[in-house]
Amino acid sequence: MKNTINLSLLLIILLSSFGTAFSKTQLANPFIGMWGLKIEGGGVGWLHVNEEKGFLDAELLWIGGSVLPVSNVYLADENTLVVTRTTVSRKNDERSHTLTHTLRIKKTGDSLKGTVTGPGRNGEYLTNFTGSIMPPMPKKPDLSKVTYGKPITLFNGKDLTGWELINPNQKNGFMAKDGILVNDPKQPENGDRISYGNIRTKQEFKDFNLKLEVNVPEGSNSGVYLRGLYEIQVVDSYGKSVDSHNMGALYSRVTPSTAAEKQPGEWQSMDITLVDRHVTVILNGKKIIDNEPAWGPTGGAISADVLAPGPVFLQGDHGSVSYRNIVLTPVE
Repeated sequence: MKNTINLSLLLIILLSSFGTAFSKTQLANPFIGMWGLKIEGGGVGWLHVNEEKGFLDAELLWIGGSVLPVSNVYLADENTLVVTRTTVSRKNDERSHTLTHTLRIKKTGDSLKGTVTGPGRNGEYLTNFTGSIMPPMPKKPDLSKVTYGKPITLFNGKDLTGWELINPNQKNGFMAKDGILVNDPKQPENGDRISYGNIRTKQEFKDFNLKLEVNVPEGSNSGVYLRGLYEIQVVDSYGKSVDSHNMGALYSRVTPSTAAEKQPGEWQSMDITLVDRHVTVILNGKKIIDNEPAWGPTGGAISADVLAPGPVFLQGDHGSVSYRNIVLTPVE
């Protein structure tokens, strides 16, 4: 009987030790957290690796589009994380292919270094990237205590002084017309497609309030990027249910609390505040995002450094749009 009791105690101790070791292994996963990614060729990404109840999972932003759950994520060894993401390529109405892209990531200190491979047009492609741990999110700021400096008029109504193309090899579809900043990215009826670009302020800013008016034609799409990081969506979404891709949303990250957009072709007002990585959006007089954290860059960002100053930039590669009365007031 005594031997049986001792054996049972030994088994309990072993199981307990195994459980403790397993928990420590989970906690020791060096990739847990949020990472800003710098992709070869100029792209920006964001990776959030998390673990809950023993289940490893991740979300990924890769250059453009939305933040999406990955297809799979696992530790190949104690210092190698493997992430797969899939996309669907539709060949025709009857056939589509599922494309798998694989990220293999290693960690050194607070930095990542990795590769992504996947099917390309002419065989397998390989791209390199690096990553840095995202700084902790500050607590929600008390906006009633924020003090502002002198307002800065970003568009003079006459020309594009103070603005430049992000990519000088693309065509600029923006022009000043009758006091309005108009983007008209027309494509030729015949001939090669024209690649239109986004424009940015030459000046860079930290935290600020940005007020502007925008007119979006039916079916059109643009965006206002804060510090080159966070897109506030500009799109014709009148009559649609609230969504993180609708007018005034922090694109794919924060869904407006209510639908406040006007019909296409009407002037709409935006009042946007960025303080301590928290975003507030008032659309047409209604607060639709209330001091919500921006956990990382959005698709199309030009930087993953959430602490550095950056420009305001306007998306010009999607569709026709007009802006006016663009005024930025920096936080002191």
